[in-house]
Amino acid sequence: MKIKPIIIVSGEPFSIFSEIFFKTLKMKKIKSPIILIASEKLIYAQMKRLKYSYNINIINKKNHIPKNINNENINLIDVNFKFKNIFERISDNSNKYIKDCFDEGLRYLKKNQCLGLINGPISKKNFLKQKFLGITEYLAHRTSKTNVAMLIYNKKISVCPITTHLPLKKVHKEISKKKIINQIKLISKFYNKNLDRNPKIGVTGLNPHCESNFISSEEKLIIEPSIRYLKKEGYNVSGPFPADTIFLDTNIKKYDVIVGMYHDQVLTPIKSKFGFDAINITLGLPFIRISPDHGPNAEMVGKNISNPQSLIKALEFLDK
Repeated sequence: MKIKPIIIVSGEPFSIFSEIFFKTLKMKKIKSPIILIASEKLIYAQMKRLKYSYNINIINKKNHIPKNINNENINLIDVNFKFKNIFERISDNSNKYIKDCFDEGLRYLKKNQCLGLINGPISKKNFLKQKFLGITEYLAHRTSKTNVAMLIYNKKISVCPITTHLPLKKVHKEISKKKIINQIKLISKFYNKNLDRNPKIGVTGLNPHCESNFISSEEKLIIEPSIRYLKKEGYNVSGPFPADTIFLDTNIKKYDVIVGMYHDQVLTPIKSKFGFDAINITLGLPFIRISPDHGPNAEMVGKNISNPQSLIKALEFLDK
């Protein structure tokens, strides 16, 4: 039986991605074939600089994915990219290259030839140009999906922010019953299909201690009615809870997922607890998309000291 491969879009070419990718291959934990979409010249140059040694197996873009590929070599779909230095400052010069890499990945995913898509870290400021809030929304646009969710997954506790990369002053305007209900439905569907369980979901409030000086708070108008509706529909959901206590050890043991109202409200505590032992999964796409839960990390590029754990976890999740 042919094993479907995992597609990796390399992301920002001048990031820590190549380093963590080489380290991941060296560990030889992943059984499913890995196909990297990147520039052959750049990957080879960065591999040489970082002192790793792999053969590169070029896959012809015009053909179907070949049988019997393995991870002894780097299986690579070559995307043209002109560069002067092996590691440069992140700039807009990478934008077309990143898009071309995504184009190739999405082309294979549409043929249902892959287990899923992993992308390396990307500078949202440079690549997205304020057209999209994040890669979650970018891929939703590329696949014509309007209902998506960002799940930061860990076996012990996962989190999902209802709003993603928004300035705090805009968060309260973007919270709605529809968003809360739709995203919790996506989470429940994902856990049922991929993890074979009905998740217990806790929901935070927006305001400190779920309180407000206003007569009508977001908790009363939006969050509580959403939870009541979901309970009537049979979803295992509770709240709203104050965000400053829901992540205490005694509380998170009760839940599989904590849904928060904004990005740092839930990502700060999970990163404090688990570091890089988490992955970013986009729910609602026609395929599973995962990215390591960290950015390009320009300060550590080329130093060969980056931690590959999040990429390893992303691959392990798809490697079933």
